[in-house]
Formats: sequence, structure tokens, C-alpha cells
Amino acid sequence: MLPEEAMATAIEVLQTEADSILALRPRINEQFLAAVQIIYESKGKTVVTGMGKSGLIGKKIAATLASTGTPAFFVHPAEAGHGDLGMITRDDVIIAISNSGETNEIIQLIPFFKRFGVSLISLVGNINSTLARAAMVAIDISVEKEACPLGIVPTSSTTAAAAMGDAIAVVLLKQRGFKQDDFACLHPDGSLGRRLLIKVKDVMATGDALPYVGPEAKLMDAVIEISSKRLGLALVTDSEKRLLGIVTDGDLRRGLQVWGQHLYSKEVSSIMTINPRTILEDELAAKALSIMEKHSITSLVVPDTKDTVKGIIHIHDILKKGIV
Repeated sequence: MLPEEAMATAIEVLQTEADSILALRPRINEQFLAAVQIIYESKGKTVVTGMGKSGLIGKKIAATLASTGTPAFFVHPAEAGHGDLGMITRDDVIIAISNSGETNEIIQLIPFFKRFGVSLISLVGNINSTLARAAMVAIDISVEKEACPLGIVPTSSTTAAAAMGDAIAVVLLKQRGFKQDDFACLHPDGSLGRRLLIKVKDVMATGDALPYVGPEAKLMDAVIEISSKRLGLALVTDSEKRLLGIVTDGDLRRGLQVWGQHLYSKEVSSIMTINPRTILEDELAAKALSIMEKHSITSLVVPDTKDTVKGIIHIHDILKKGIV
């Protein structure tokens, strides 16, 4: 296949699948709203099932629902009849996905759903199918054609099913008032979760890890303190530990340009930065990172309620937590 032909084929696939999604817009109707309401009012979980490619899409839909405030999990229809039906309770809602609406493994489960009064929602490509007729609510996800030239490989149909699942999940998300903080709590190990959960106080250096020097100290003493505590700065404080300023690696470099070798005999007060940038301990570490990036610095002072220092947050400690 020539490169031009390959590119044209790929573009046609994307266009066909995009058209299939857009064709779903008129199907956001009373049936769709009824399905959302059934899930929203359910006292149990949402159980998604599907066979083959529909099953793979079902796993994705269940994962999206679960991560956005609707407790959900996937049950393989072939395993359901061999004991996994025990995972389903009367309070649960079933979302069954089948392009044909005649998938044998799912059809065999319908008597169980009926017997136990489990709410059944179907996403089907054939609205007149057995599964559609058995469901309390049937949502039409049929497509005009698959994106493959054979017209049989699930492509547009699976894309449409995934998109409809996303539509259901996002409407439920908004209906539940699901916020960023809620998402973060369900994703504590993800980068977004860490950005929204980890605070300055969780990563800042405190106590004996803090580098202190007095204003009359020689800069050589400040260099030693900065090097030993490895935070890129030293806190300049008076006898009662009240913050007067800071001396940073950058201050030392600039001082060398001005005074050369005489720098180290000068007092800290001659080079320190007064009114350094600070951040409160209850702020997000991600905010601290943003401030550092904006001002091209590597550390922020964390003050307490007085004029003293509670900690220092360093960019390396933020990055070690995976906050980017």
C-alpha cells in the first residue's frame, strides 16, 4: 500500500467513526435520561457486561463510572453463569452491551435478571432485538457502517458504545456534583490525584533539617550550612528565630560576580534576600511547584503564624512525589 493510500484509509476510518458518534446525538432522549435516572437512584452498584469487543468496551465504561463517582464493575457474561452471578444483588443495575442484541451469553442471563428484579439497561445496535425488548431501557447505539472495508470488524460500533458510555458517566458525574477533589480521592496514585491531594506540609523539610544562620555570620558559614542541609538556601534569623531573610545559591553566585573572593569574608546581611517568597503549609504542593516555575526558584519558605519559619519546600521533594 502506498503511503498516500494508507493515509487516505486512516482518515476515512476516523471520519466514519466520528460520523457514528455524531449520529448518536438524536438518541440522547427520554430513554437515555431514564437510564441515567435508574443508575442515579440505585442503592447498589452498576454492573456492566458484554461479550468480545463489547466486553472490552464494557470494562472501560465500568472503569469510567467507578472513577467518577458511580460504583461499578464488569462481569464477564460467560463467567456469570458459573458463579459470578453471586456478585450481583437486587439493588444493582445491569448495563448489557451487544451490537446484535442477540449475544447468547447475555440472553441466557435475562431470566436471572427478571427473577431477581434487577434493573436492566441495554446498549444495543438492534433496537428490536431480544436484549432490547427485555431491558427496562434500551439505548440505540447502532451505526450506519463499520469503519473497516469488510464491514464486519467492530470499529464504529465499539466507538459508538464507548462514547455513549462516556455520555452516561459524565451526566452522572455532574448530577452527583462530583468535583476535582472527589476524583483525586479515587486516584491517589495518579499524577492528578497527587496534584490535588498532597499539600506543602506533606513534603516540606522541618526541624533539624532546616539551615539557619545569623545576620552577622560570615558568608562562608552560610555556604557550609547550605551545603550540609541541601535545600539550596539558608534561613537568616535573629536570636529568637524570627525570619530576616534568606541566602540562596543564586545570591552567592551573584555575590561572586560583584566581590569575587572577598565575598566569603562578608556578613550574611550584606547579601541576603529580604521578604523571600513563601507559601502556607496547607496549600497544595502543586501550587508551590507552579510558583517555583514562575519565578525560576527551587525552594519556598513556609512560615508559621508568627514571624518564624515552619519549614522549607524544595522542588526536588515535590518531583519525588510525582507531582508534575
